[in-house]
Amino acid sequence: MLFFKTKQKSSMEQEIFEQSNVLENLLQTHVNDNNYILFDIPTDIKKVVLVASGSSYHCARYAADLFGNVANIEARAIYSSEFLLKSTVPHEDTILYVFITQSGETSDTNSALQKAKELGMRTLCITNKKGSSIWEGSDFQIDCHAGEEKSIAATKSLTCQMLCCTLLVLKYAAHKGIDISPYIEQLKTLSQKIDETYTLHKEIKKTAKFLSKYKNIVITADGISYAIAKEASLKIKETSYINVYSSILGEFMHGHVAVLNNKPAHIHIAIEELTYTAIKNLNKIKDDYKAPLCVIGYSNEKISPKFHLDVLCESPIVKSFCIVVIVQLLALEIATALHRNVDKPHGLNKVVQ
Repeated sequence: MLFFKTKQKSSMEQEIFEQSNVLENLLQTHVNDNNYILFDIPTDIKKVVLVASGSSYHCARYAADLFGNVANIEARAIYSSEFLLKSTVPHEDTILYVFITQSGETSDTNSALQKAKELGMRTLCITNKKGSSIWEGSDFQIDCHAGEEKSIAATKSLTCQMLCCTLLVLKYAAHKGIDISPYIEQLKTLSQKIDETYTLHKEIKKTAKFLSKYKNIVITADGISYAIAKEASLKIKETSYINVYSSILGEFMHGHVAVLNNKPAHIHIAIEELTYTAIKNLNKIKDDYKAPLCVIGYSNEKISPKFHLDVLCESPIVKSFCIVVIVQLLALEIATALHRNVDKPHGLNKVVQ
């Protein structure tokens, strides 16, 4: 009898494929049968400042846009290290500071929390670790319920943070009298849509094999999609060591576009339908620089990408999660094609959760 050795999956791959179930469980934990969001928040808030590092910052950047788009609340995201260097930071009574950290032990984020508390600010943390320093130091807490994450690259912890932030935005929207039931119903399809995203794995591998041949990759996006472009850049960098540059597409056309003379591949990420200006800019890039284009998310018949990865989804919020999963799988497969150790990238360490 012949025995064939099955290739063992990396922790990163296993954790990517856990997300459908983990997010479903998280939603059921924080939302009851009446679509009421269960965690506590201070209600007299007019502005939100989100502080984080790494992938958690990209979650914060995404959430800041979502606060404005859905809850009509002014919000901004700032890196923990940058926050610590500022001599003056917002400190009005109606501001809520939100600190996002997977482990709850990120040193600069915890130091930023202490700075905010010294100013008398109200604080809320979103973390995957109850009882951690950030948990104990914050006035309000939200548990990500992601479970242990062994791989250095954040995958399921990130999407759980994103879902917690989405629910936080919706909780504030509800306090302002906005009907959030359509959003909650959309989120109930999240697990199913991520399962659909997994079916793209074979196509993602093909795209990754092509991209792995490039030493430089440019990733562009507009609006809320830019947070995911930044996450895509980080994921590919930390797992494959490829030089990846991310930019808002409109800003990219102001001089930054010259980096395309180095003949990189080009990825564009779009949660929402492409605008006329975006289509014009993408075609100009293709005509002037002949950069091979991969579109993740919405495309358009007026552009001709070499690769197009997408999941049909009417909800931009749900689509955001699907695109993040596509990005994670793309980073995984680029690194695999380059024979990298995705769970233990050289020179990087992870705080155990």
